[in-house]
Amino acid sequence: MADDTRQFRWIVLIQQNLEAWYANDPTVFVAGDLLWYPVEGDPKIRQATDAMVVFGRPKGERGSYQQWREDNIAPQVVFEIRAPGNSQTELDKKLIFYERYGVEEYYLYDPERNDLSGWLRQEEWLSPIDPIANWVSPRLEIRFDWSDYDLQLYLPNGVSFTTLEQERQRAEQERQRADAAEQQAARLAEQLRVLGVDPDQV
Repeated sequence: MADDTRQFRWIVLIQQNLEAWYANDPTVFVAGDLLWYPVEGDPKIRQATDAMVVFGRPKGERGSYQQWREDNIAPQVVFEIRAPGNSQTELDKKLIFYERYGVEEYYLYDPERNDLSGWLRQEEWLSPIDPIANWVSPRLEIRFDWSDYDLQLYLPNGVSFTTLEQERQRAEQERQRADAAEQQAARLAEQLRVLGVDPDQV
């Protein structure tokens, strides 16, 4: 569970944008706030990822990600959003877990401090990504534009991650532009008719 609204907002932003980007690929599973169990028969070994992306697994509802039921494919990319309640020890343990159980890319963002960290698998280990400014994920091809102000994420097509409210506003602006263009065309057609010109012939 998210600790606060800011952490939850970031989890939703990442999960929803990646879900939308891979909507037409049936072999990419994207989830947020889902428990991952990597070892069959040992439910104590688990981790609640803020967001995960798994290539090679079908979409669908899951109560948890039980790796042995998923062709033993570990999530390749994992995101964590640091909340005020997260201790450094807890975060260190998560890094060890992701390293041990096969994650290829791990990203940790602290929205309160605007601090972004990342790790990339190099053989058996997750090595720190340095520098991470304008880093492009090898798997996802998304870009992390991290500055002194805020983290911006960009899809492979260059479009920035957006919230549902931003998408609603964008759709409304497009609707208003379309309405204005339609009204302008109607006025022009009327003016042509007044002049005795058939608008269809123009």
